Amino acid sequence: MKKSWKERTIQKLVHFGKNHKLLKFPLMVVVFMVLGVGYVIEKLCGNTKKLVSLACLALFFMISSSFASIGFIQTSDIPEKNNMVSTEIETEGVALAASSGEEVPVIEDDDVIDGYEDSNLEDANTDFYSVDEILNENQKKETADGDSMAAEKREETATIDRDDWRLLLINKQHPIPDGYEFKLGTIKGNMKCDERIIDDLLLMLQGAKDDGVDLVICSPYRDMNRQEVLFNRKIALYMKNGMSYLEAYKTTAQAVTVPGASEHQIGLALDIICDSYSQLNAGFGDTEAGKWLAKHSCEYGFILRYPRGKEYITSIEYEPWHFRYVGKDAAMEITSRGITLEEYVENL
Repeated sequence: MKKSWKERTIQKLVHFGKNHKLLKFPLMVVVFMVLGVGYVIEKLCGNTKKLVSLACLALFFMISSSFASIGFIQTSDIPEKNNMVSTEIETEGVALAASSGEEVPVIEDDDVIDGYEDSNLEDANTDFYSVDEILNENQKKETADGDSMAAEKREETATIDRDDWRLLLINKQHPIPDGYEFKLGTIKGNMKCDERIIDDLLLMLQGAKDDGVDLVICSPYRDMNRQEVLFNRKIALYMKNGMSYLEAYKTTAQAVTVPGASEHQIGLALDIICDSYSQLNAGFGDTEAGKWLAKHSCEYGFILRYPRGKEYITSIEYEPWHFRYVGKDAAMEITSRGITLEEYVENL
């Protein structure tokens, strides 16, 4: 009687196992696998419907997997590439550093503004002014007006609610409202901010000076044009370093707020550094000035806007130099609770 293919296969494996004792256990596993596969094949071959059904199921699985592997990129908040990226900086012929895994260096604001000629930027320069320069300038102004700077902190009288101008939430999800207006006041030279925060800003600078801390204001109000220049040219430079447009956009958006969604544009945010540390990076938070601001700025109505560990809420990396005016009551609560402006406004 002719043996089946299964019997012949098993017989050969058993014979092989007797001559190779060390392979006895692996061969047993193979035998069981052969028997299992053979059983399935026999059943399917004897039932055409089952075989066809299995083939259709496998085909459906392959097609579904192909569609699932395609990434869909949400670009609702990304402007058109041609409108955003300056063509002044060529990106052709550049080695793809990002694709090769090389670390792309962080691009500072000055790196993209230096050498850029635009008369519209003259009213929003990046001059640095020390505490003494700013205080002396404003004391002269007040003396000329017949007033003197208040020695005591002013009391807040407005009721805190969502409509309070001090709590206006500006971020990628909440751009500057259409028609929003405010009056600019001069800090010194061409450096400006919302005039309603200048008194508390001067008090904070005086408080820091009294504690032996030298602060430097380097970037208060920025208009739309300047914000667009910063954003667009950073994208172009990151692309020159090898990033794709989307990679460059995401990297830029972590450090420079999307134009139309920046607190600098409403005059309520300031970048503050010190004489001994002029770089806008995380290291400023470890300086005496950075620590003083993180602890005492709330006493004058300011908050550390983008704290460490809250990036998943603010969508902005840790910026120990960026301070936002929200009023004293709100600032004290936000700082004491260790929350962000987003969390505070949400619970009002």
